[in-house]
Amino acid sequence: MATTTVTQNDAGNFEAEGEDGKAPAAKRKLPLKLILMAAGGLAAFAVIAGAGYYFFSGKKEGATAAPGQVKAAVFLDMPEVLVNLSNTGGGDRTQYLKVKVVLELPDQALTAQIEPVMPRLMDTFQTYLRELRPTDLDGSAGLYRLKEELTRRVNAAIAPARINAVLFKEIVIQ
Repeated sequence: MATTTVTQNDAGNFEAEGEDGKAPAAKRKLPLKLILMAAGGLAAFAVIAGAGYYFFSGKKEGATAAPGQVKAAVFLDMPEVLVNLSNTGGGDRTQYLKVKVVLELPDQALTAQIEPVMPRLMDTFQTYLRELRPTDLDGSAGLYRLKEELTRRVNAAIAPARINAVLFKEIVIQ
């Protein structure tokens, strides 16, 4: 049978010792800091998971459109534009650009505002397109820049109204 002796150390604390002079094996407790860190991590995970569910669940309180209804886009055809491109390369060959575009409008009411300023829009298109070089239209990046610039110019001409986009129906460089 094992016996335990209790002695007082130099600091005045009492210690238990077994027969062989070693302290008996006591149950180890988890440190309080470790428990608090684990609880904090679990709480942070719960907050992040809840926020993710809220934002990505698709159930928005402020949504005004019904799920089955998609707002129909309105398109307005612009007249075809044919211009000669700027030739700074010194070559004798003149290149032409033929463009057919469509304006994407947010609603039908904007059509009535654009019709009276159509000559101004055509003038804007003509003057801009005549300054382009054939290298400005190379690749999809060139066409994207052209689309963005035409959209910007249309929006400036009809301000404060705005169109959604300029869409290309046909682009020919000859």
